Amino acid sequence: FVDPCLQVPTLSLTCDVADPVTGEPYSRDPRHVARKAEAYLKKSGVATTAYYGPEAEFYIFNSARFDQNAHEGYYHIDSEEGIWNSGSNGTPNQGHRPRHKEGYFPVPPVDRLQDLRSKIMLAMQASGIDVEVHHHEVGTAGQTEIDMRFDTLTRMGDQVMMYKYIVKNVCHQHGYTATFMPKPLFGDNGSGMHVHMSLWKDDTNLFFDPKGYGLISDLARWYIGGLIKHAPAVLAFAAPT
Repeated sequence: FVDPCLQVPTLSLTCDVADPVTGEPYSRDPRHVARKAEAYLKKSGVATTAYYGPEAEFYIFNSARFDQNAHEGYYHIDSEEGIWNSGSNGTPNQGHRPRHKEGYFPVPPVDRLQDLRSKIMLAMQASGIDVEVHHHEVGTAGQTEIDMRFDTLTRMGDQVMMYKYIVKNVCHQHGYTATFMPKPLFGDNGSGMHVHMSLWKDDTNLFFDPKGYGLISDLARWYIGGLIKHAPAVLAFAAPT
């Protein structure tokens, strides 16, 4: 795709990793692993397609300073939207800031990032990503969420990498800094990425049963049980720290 963040037209490529001698796929290439998983699903006969819809949250700050040296260690983050700036002086203070845990989701001017999120969304769409919605999240100081429409595993993996790249670069262009850190603020909401999942056989949603418990099928309940069973292994990748 054409990189939406650069002034000079530049082509951005998402590639597979292969052994340069044999031409075989590299076994540790995440895209190769994802494709093997998709092929295994079809071979199993359980479903033909698995869809994933991640909701990645992040903070948009005006400043992020940190250092660790011989005589000090610190971090200091700031946002013009942060409630702690309600009493700041030096420039005219216009107020309108979401308090801690009250950022879901006000309209402007309390939400100061509506236009910036729209610019990020337009850049994502220009890159071929189907975006459904964007909004302010619960935290003060610019917590945000932009949601992509669900897609298959390999494609969505590519899009999550594109998503983070585009978010950080569009923010940088406009004088902001974005972080996907799980917990950048003490005493306010952290940022997560819960993921919607579904299994389909052709055009049939295998997780839906109009007569099922809560309208979900037995397969959906077993799927949830499998996630719980394998949670320790999943956490090695989903929450390694």
